[in-house]
Amino acid sequence: MFTVEAAERYSRHILLKEVGVAGQMKLGKGKVLVVGAGGLGSPAAMYLAAAGVGTIGIADADKVDLSNLQRQIIHSTEDVGKRKTLSAKETIDALNPNISVVIHDVFVDSKNIAGIIKDYDFVIDGTDNFSSKFLINDACVSVGKAFSHGGVLRFSGQTMTYVKGAPCLRCIFKNPPEKEVLTCRDSGVLGVVPGVIGTVQACEAVKYLLGAGELLTGKLLIFDALRTDFRKIEIKRDADCTCGDINRIKLVDYAPPQNCRL
Repeated sequence: MFTVEAAERYSRHILLKEVGVAGQMKLGKGKVLVVGAGGLGSPAAMYLAAAGVGTIGIADADKVDLSNLQRQIIHSTEDVGKRKTLSAKETIDALNPNISVVIHDVFVDSKNIAGIIKDYDFVIDGTDNFSSKFLINDACVSVGKAFSHGGVLRFSGQTMTYVKGAPCLRCIFKNPPEKEVLTCRDSGVLGVVPGVIGTVQACEAVKYLLGAGELLTGKLLIFDALRTDFRKIEIKRDADCTCGDINRIKLVDYAPPQNCRL
């Protein structure tokens, strides 16, 4: 049932012909999982909540640290030491009490990911390590579930969207790097950069639920904050990639998460 309160809350959405009441009701029935309540997951979850996405899952097992607050806007100073999932839920509930927030207070791994993602329509990868990113890719590809990849470091970020039949993360990057790589903890990250990328990821989820516009499928969007430059790189499916034969996909935990707190 579409209430008077909902009509007012989402009035600017309803004015859009691509959304309207019917589209807003689609969002209300939508279920999106945000893996990682950090720099990417924070703006993504908040914009999903503001948009009226009916069910938002938050998966994270970390606690809020003071150094997180420079970019993880879903948390506040009083949340330091609190579970990130709880902090995120409290912020979302305050923003929009009409939606359901499902807490998954675990680090996603090869043993639990299938059970976590199965009930969602779309997955947002807001994680901070290569092992998790490739695991999310493989798990979603294996069941044909749409997801948004995102990553940031220093002054740059990147994002792409996968839907069944589109190029996946492994079509670009075959495997996680074997050697040690720079992380945000090592090299830093401008706080607004994950805000930009996470917001784009939320936009992709909303468009997917609405069935409106063009998704970032077959494209990698790269943002350079120092030059205020956005560019898209065309991606083609790799004929040898496991996304072409899901029977070859094995869910693997490549390495312990890196100490990069996005």
